Amino acid sequence: MVLPRPALCIRDDGGPPDAMKRSIAVVPLALFPDVRLRAAWVAGWLLMLGAALFGCSRGTRRTMRVDYSHSGNATEEHFALERVVVEPLEWPGNPTRAIDETNLGKYFFEVIDSASHRVLYSRGFASIYGEWETTGEAKERQQTFSESFRFPAVSDPAQIVLKKRDSSNLFREIWTLQLDPKQKAPDATKPSSPGPLIEIEKHGPSADKVDFLILGDGYTAAERGKFEKDARRLVDLLFATSPFRERRTDFNVWGLCPTALESGISRPSTGVHRKSPVGATYDAFGSERYILTFDNHALRDVAAFAPYEFIEILTNSNTYGGGGIFNLYSTVAADSLWSPYVFIHEFGHHFAGLADEYYTSDVSFEPAAERTEPWEANVTALRDPNNFKWKDLVSPGVPLPTPWAKEAFETGAREYLKERRQIRAENRPEGEMDALFTRQKVADMKLLSSGDHAGKVGAFEGALYEQKGFFRPQQDCIMFTRDDVPFCSVCRRTIDKVIDFYVKH
Repeated sequence: MVLPRPALCIRDDGGPPDAMKRSIAVVPLALFPDVRLRAAWVAGWLLMLGAALFGCSRGTRRTMRVDYSHSGNATEEHFALERVVVEPLEWPGNPTRAIDETNLGKYFFEVIDSASHRVLYSRGFASIYGEWETTGEAKERQQTFSESFRFPAVSDPAQIVLKKRDSSNLFREIWTLQLDPKQKAPDATKPSSPGPLIEIEKHGPSADKVDFLILGDGYTAAERGKFEKDARRLVDLLFATSPFRERRTDFNVWGLCPTALESGISRPSTGVHRKSPVGATYDAFGSERYILTFDNHALRDVAAFAPYEFIEILTNSNTYGGGGIFNLYSTVAADSLWSPYVFIHEFGHHFAGLADEYYTSDVSFEPAAERTEPWEANVTALRDPNNFKWKDLVSPGVPLPTPWAKEAFETGAREYLKERRQIRAENRPEGEMDALFTRQKVADMKLLSSGDHAGKVGAFEGALYEQKGFFRPQQDCIMFTRDDVPFCSVCRRTIDKVIDFYVKH
């Protein structure tokens, strides 16, 4: 006699198996007059039931995304729901790392089950709006940016709570959104495919690894091969840099290259405009080297075709440029002479929330009225030299604050900045800018590799775009100059901490 087999529970939302009654075929025991057959079938059914319960509670879950508008100015901000989307792929994240305990980010969101009030998922992040509100433009007018929350799909009513750091660095609730997928079904429409997914490196299941996606922008169909070469070249450079070198097998790296009608991306300051698939552009916030995309929907619809937790936008351009925003994305001009440095530096922002340690270049951001302690791990206001972020890493015998050749460095930086402004104002060839940066790099490396405290951890004044009041951990670092130097000890520790958070041990 062939025993009837119960059907397994198959759920795509990863929720509790509340639909067992419709998904498991319960066969009347009267079909088995023989007690032994009946016992065997019941034992098998219970085994299958256990497997179903286990599979449903830990089973695959789709990725849900909430797109919303973030509006305001320097003194106020507002939020409005745009759309709720179910992405084409499963959630790639580690199910045991749903709750963010890294304490990184200017903003923080939680997905909370409405019935039990249990936090299901949380993440810290930064945003384009969060940068824009610190510019002079934000004092003069309102602006709206599209942003997204992305999390394992929920099937029951939930609350999304958005928080922002206050002047004391504590997260305070600023917006709450009610989400009920049963009342209004999310949009599960599949966007147009950006093309085949390229497996650049795969070292294990997505749930066990950091999934890193490289998106090409401004590459035509004929340049798809160039994109893959560019992506592999820069990935190899990243994994030649500590601590990524030692953690290479903790990553999966993917590539997507949507087809552009024209080669390159926009550079409005020179009259160049391109309708590239991801919308990357130079001149963000009026900074000629700052590359961002303000088209969140285009970015998300393309990225939805890959498993990812972090995104790099690789632009098909050669003018020096890039950008990086924590837990949003980073960018780099693929053909710039300085792309190896920019790629790694900006990925430091995006991946680990590292702050810029430089302070002598032109930036769009205006200084804060008061020196509050930054949330980033690699800069401090040093209010208490006996108790601050990296006190445990300070080299023996190093004074705090730590003396360094600050005046000589600033004198040289002013001269180079003057030349840089003139080259850009006259729209001279990119090679002239490269030559200037090369001269500056040689001079900086000579200065910063010398001195009593070179290579040691201390608290060196000058960081976060400010000449005074903020301090960085070491005299030189990838986050400070374009020199051929590694991440400093504090930056390396922070990167390791983020990798540890995402991977399965």
